Amino acid sequence: MASALSRSADHFFNARRFTSLRFLSQCRPSVPPPPPPPVPSPAPVLENRNLPPFRSAVPVDIGVHSIWIHQRFLSSASANAGTVSSETSRKAEDAKSDGGEKSGDSQQDSDAGKPVRGGPISWLSFLLLMATGVGIILYYDKEKKRHIEEINKASETVKEGPSVGKAAIGGPFNLINHEGKQVTEKDFLGKWTIIYFGFTHCPDICPDELIKLAAAVDKIKEKAGFEIVPVFISVDPERDTVEQVREYVNEFHPNLIGLTGNPDEIKKAARAYRVYYMKTAEEDSDYLVDHSIVMYLMDPGMQFVKFFGKNNDVDSLADGVIKEIKQYKSKK
Repeated sequence: MASALSRSADHFFNARRFTSLRFLSQCRPSVPPPPPPPVPSPAPVLENRNLPPFRSAVPVDIGVHSIWIHQRFLSSASANAGTVSSETSRKAEDAKSDGGEKSGDSQQDSDAGKPVRGGPISWLSFLLLMATGVGIILYYDKEKKRHIEEINKASETVKEGPSVGKAAIGGPFNLINHEGKQVTEKDFLGKWTIIYFGFTHCPDICPDELIKLAAAVDKIKEKAGFEIVPVFISVDPERDTVEQVREYVNEFHPNLIGLTGNPDEIKKAARAYRVYYMKTAEEDSDYLVDHSIVMYLMDPGMQFVKFFGKNNDVDSLADGVIKEIKQYKSKK
């Protein structure tokens, strides 16, 4: 009896649910309820076509009203859940921001408690750097001036030649003067002599040097009263004959002595006085001779005293000779 009653109750509830769902699918309410929130999956509908039709013991309007109330409850529940979740997330974000502000404040407090260090370059180090730079510049200028003075002194020394000691310059020679007489170095003993090597066909250098020598000889005599014997020795024995040399020296000074000779004797004399000379390429028997441009001051013993180069003018040549003669006499 009990089992029969339970089965009848089950059939009743199933028939009521089926009838309510069928009515909802065919009929619409006059005032549509608010749309329910989306549901992940609709509830399964129980259908049993084999069940016998039962009339609902519950009025239809009551079932519809209950279902509408149920849907409103679900909508309000889901809205409340969304509101709660949004409030929860907002509180969490506020908590994070408060925590960040607190951590920033704590970091600032910790930084404020630390001592402040100075920059990588302080004023003291900057002043020391400036002082060092100024000192280096002053030292460089001083060394530069000293170096320039040393160069000037060295150039003056080279310009005037050695004034002390005896260089290995000079020696015996056997030549012929412009009058055709045999002459050696012994013929000039007891006299101050200035010797110059050149050739009569020289276009410009030799004439300029001989003019300067002649003017210096006269100036030395005027200023100090010293007699100087100027000597011209040819390095072109093939063309500089006795007659050629005589005509040439007479054009510059009456006391100028011209010497020539055979090639071997000329070579020997040039080697003794460390004079370089070389004949250039020939062209129709007209050639030039490249040679040293130096004047040698010899003392009365025919010993080398000093040399004077092309860069000396008449005044410096005359003053230099006078100075050397005075020093020589002061030692005697």
